[in-house]
Amino acid sequence: MKHKMVAVFCGSNLGTLPVFEETALRLADVMIEQGLGLVYGGGSRGLMGVVAKRMHEAGSPVIGVSPRRFHKEGQKIPSSEYLLVDTMHQRKELMYKKADAFLALPGGIGTLEEISEIFAWNTIGFTGKPVGILNVNGFYDPFLQQLKVIEEYGFIPFHQMDRLIVKTTPSSLIAALTSAPLIEAPWEADSL
Repeated sequence: MKHKMVAVFCGSNLGTLPVFEETALRLADVMIEQGLGLVYGGGSRGLMGVVAKRMHEAGSPVIGVSPRRFHKEGQKIPSSEYLLVDTMHQRKELMYKKADAFLALPGGIGTLEEISEIFAWNTIGFTGKPVGILNVNGFYDPFLQQLKVIEEYGFIPFHQMDRLIVKTTPSSLIAALTSAPLIEAPWEADSL
């Protein structure tokens, strides 16, 4: 099954290294080349703005999902569909429903929380949608090391760690995500 809409979790800041923005632009280009659409947090700043603007300008489907609290009237949002919700939980729920696959670029605590939650859902069988990390410049090395510790201590079964796709280039991650099979999720509910 070809995954068409990819949710990208990433920072609302650019970070301190130019490689973060460069990689975000390359990711957008790869997604455009592959005919993919974007589901994202609905902002216009930082890495999320970089990816959304590039894809929107290319005419790709871009769905922004934002809590009303962050929305400012007249604000230009790079999206073909812009959805407002009341809470961060509703934002993640709607992003989950709209996306076929998920990936994380570098970002802050919110990005780490989002990718952790969707990966947790995947490991417990709540979703079978593929989950990936774009490990730019070793950004996620400490997080991946912590996951290995969690696995070694028996809190994640060994076979389930294979469900997290980790790559260092946009093209290799998108190729892996779009070709990943949809794993049957026995506990997935019709609505979250």
